[in-house]
Amino acid sequence: MAKEGSNGSSQTSTKPPPTPSPLRSAKFFQANMRILVTGGAGFIGSHLVDKLMENEKNEVIVADNYFTGSKVNLKKWIGHPRFELIRHDVTEPLLIEVDQIYHLACPASPIFYKYNPVKTIKTNVIGTLNMLGLAKRVGARILLTSTSEVYGDPLIHPQDESYWGNVNPIGVRSCYDEGKRVAETLMFDYHRQHGIEIRIARIFNTYGPRMNIDDGRVVSNFIAQAIRGEPLTVQAPGTQTRSFCYVSDMVDGLIRLMEGDNTGPINIGNPGEFTMLELAETVKELINPGVEIIMVENTPDDPRQRKPDITKAKELLGWEPKIKLKDGLPLMEDDFRTRLEVPRKN
Repeated sequence: MAKEGSNGSSQTSTKPPPTPSPLRSAKFFQANMRILVTGGAGFIGSHLVDKLMENEKNEVIVADNYFTGSKVNLKKWIGHPRFELIRHDVTEPLLIEVDQIYHLACPASPIFYKYNPVKTIKTNVIGTLNMLGLAKRVGARILLTSTSEVYGDPLIHPQDESYWGNVNPIGVRSCYDEGKRVAETLMFDYHRQHGIEIRIARIFNTYGPRMNIDDGRVVSNFIAQAIRGEPLTVQAPGTQTRSFCYVSDMVDGLIRLMEGDNTGPINIGNPGEFTMLELAETVKELINPGVEIIMVENTPDDPRQRKPDITKAKELLGWEPKIKLKDGLPLMEDDFRTRLEVPRKN
């Protein structure tokens, strides 16, 4: 039975979880752990797949519709006997036998979720309902990657898991923010009503290799601009803050949450906080000191501050990020240079 959620004792399920597959309790045959990763061809999903595949007792199934993900991110596993790739949209039911579900599927950058907001909210709501239905049917444990966006434009700083958020329900970002809030609601309702084993991670800004190059997220924007020799475009006023977690740290946190005993929600992110101007200066210094930094107009509902309180992750998961921004950015630069075909100058 999972321990109580971080918002109070009412989160604990009174109903026992559904029985997992009989394979899990076979006496003479130890079956592999069958793990479904939705959105596994995406940025974080593909790094999670890499880590899960390192364990020879895991069989990994990826379901992805390639709206923002790419097969290229998984090319080293295609054809591997413990790996399976399904082109599937989670807004349609998926009938397979699995033991764990990492539900990552959702466009996660403003350019993509504003391009098709209805698709985004369908993915968050119907997609999560379908995955919870699957978890209920096969007795699987399910982890949802929720987001720091559930806190909206926060009125407390840093944000801990007990904060309910300050979210505009009818803004251009609401399909994502409110979609993830509904997904969390669904997770806890299935947990309380049906005994589903749930885990909720609220993930903060993440960066690293395989990010979409022109996805509108600030780290990938700045690195691509610096490599191309273009001005770094900082959205006004430039004093808004974000916290950036390197993708390998994020994956470690997600796996620890899945394997542990706590439902969450648990913040997973790096509490190192930077203003957008500081980030631009850091990228400029590391990658291309010759570029200029210019101010551009901001997008509506852009949060002014974002910094996770990771006390719970430290206490309950024994997790904290290891990679500092100045060490992670060059690793991402190498990947971007390869994809943009812009080698370093000697």
